[in-house]
Amino acid sequence: MINANRVAVIMPAYNAEVTLARTVSELDRSVIDDIVLVDDASTDQTVPLARKLGLDTIRHEVNKGYGGNQKTCYRRALELGADIIVMVHPDYQYSPRLVPAMASMIAYGEYDMVLGSRILAQNSIARGMPAYKYVSNRFLTLTENILLGQKLSEYHTGLRAFSSELLSALPFERNSDDFVFDNQIIAQAITAGARIGEVSCPTRYMEEASSINLRRSVKYGFGVLGTSADYWLHRRGLRRCQYLDFNPKDMPGRPERDNAPAADEVTVPESAAGSA
Repeated sequence: MINANRVAVIMPAYNAEVTLARTVSELDRSVIDDIVLVDDASTDQTVPLARKLGLDTIRHEVNKGYGGNQKTCYRRALELGADIIVMVHPDYQYSPRLVPAMASMIAYGEYDMVLGSRILAQNSIARGMPAYKYVSNRFLTLTENILLGQKLSEYHTGLRAFSSELLSALPFERNSDDFVFDNQIIAQAITAGARIGEVSCPTRYMEEASSINLRRSVKYGFGVLGTSADYWLHRRGLRRCQYLDFNPKDMPGRPERDNAPAADEVTVPESAAGSA
């Protein structure tokens, strides 16, 4: 726990046998109450190893995709009563040592969501990020900042933390089961008026770390642009998007947010529940 807040780490896993133990070994168990691993129909020994390491392990018998995996992760963390949920990829690309820092930013009431940025205060290319990924990251982030009205250093990190109040308020089940889930949930958080913070995150680029191929990267890029356009049009009442069409729950203990949409800019039906 941190400041009386229960902390859960969730791990969306696919063929993570080689890097899982190393990732778990760097998690600070003194502040982490639960570690949940959801395996998306891996073909290696990820599940037996996760159980050996004592993780709360769920296995998908059929691959549901990266977004589908996250949905199961978040549902389980909320079921366990976590106050703060931190996603850590088990492929050891993002530093597990940042969990206490990110969770503290939420536990002490400063932020509702925290992103581990691969861009902030570091030379990403020198750290191994392929040049084409860096260029596309910068282009997509610039476009998103303009259309979503934010000043984030990047939107595409896999290391992120949420308060349970925020996560419970977001209809993440409506989001895509593919990689664009990551962008859609940020757009939802902005719609809810969440306070979003960032920390600089050292990132490893190695053979064992997961990475999507060029074809899927292009698909993801178009999905990101589509999400940004969805938000811009939805906020102005020019097009309704189901995954953004919700009434954010009141999250107690938070000051008014400057980035919260005005009531006359987002019209939400009372019947809306719960992203794609």
